[in-house]
Amino acid sequence: MFKDLVRKNRSYRRFDQSFKIEDNTLYELIELARMTPSANNMQPLKYMLSVNPKRNEKIFSCLSWAAHLEWNGPEEGEKPTGYIIILCDTAVKEDAGCDHGIVSQTIMLGAVERGLGGCIIASIKRERLRHLLNIPERYKILLVLALGKPAEQVVLETVGDDGDTRYWRDANEVHHVPKRSLEELIIEAGD
Repeated sequence: MFKDLVRKNRSYRRFDQSFKIEDNTLYELIELARMTPSANNMQPLKYMLSVNPKRNEKIFSCLSWAAHLEWNGPEEGEKPTGYIIILCDTAVKEDAGCDHGIVSQTIMLGAVERGLGGCIIASIKRERLRHLLNIPERYKILLVLALGKPAEQVVLETVGDDGDTRYWRDANEVHHVPKRSLEELIIEAGD
């Protein structure tokens, strides 16, 4: 059921690093992205893929993890085993609009369907990543999708009366994510 895929699609930040993602899996996820809508059908997005441990380490070194936690990110044994770097090809179009949001969610839902999970990361040391992977200047680095076999539990909570939406981890390292109620989100219902 689609609703179950959406609920399972959390921002996972710890993975079973012994689980290897196959190249073909990333190609299948990009095939899903290829089918998504694109503003003016320009399709400016391009993708760099990695399941190579050495290349993965270069990518990992350019990412920031979990702004609300005092945490430097996954430790050895918990790191992602696959990455998709989403780029905008400025030779096609200068700006990707919202295309990268559409493809990111599509890719993540496809990953969940395959028993994987991930995290959409926008906090990137872009120039360092460009240098380490020799990404040509014509490509804007938009997002990095970190993928793997989830090795943590993520629980959805209702936002409390104080309105605090910051996620947190409890003493058992369960990751809690507050979500606003449906009633709070809908401003005005139609007739």
